[in-house]
Amino acid sequence: MAISQERKNEIINEFKVHDTDTGSPEVQIAVLTEEINLLNEHLRVHKKDHHSRRGLFKMVGKRRNLLNYLRNKDIIRYRDLIQKLGLRR
Repeated sequence: MAISQERKNEIINEFKVHDTDTGSPEVQIAVLTEEINLLNEHLRVHKKDHHSRRGLFKMVGKRRNLLNYLRNKDIIRYRDLIQKLGLRR
């Protein structure tokens, strides 16, 4: 269910702010979004997997907090990110 290291590196390269960036809010939110999407697909098949559902809720909450932080810190970066990820349709 976890994303592969290659896919994670692709996401980091796409969303990084500077050359050595791996921990900016944009990168963390993008990685969490990918993991959330994969877990959603898993839960569509395995409807009774409540342990994974709890993990999904924790990831969604963490992403929500990071999005709130980014929105309060820099609204332009926040808007660009949600547009790029396709959130808030």
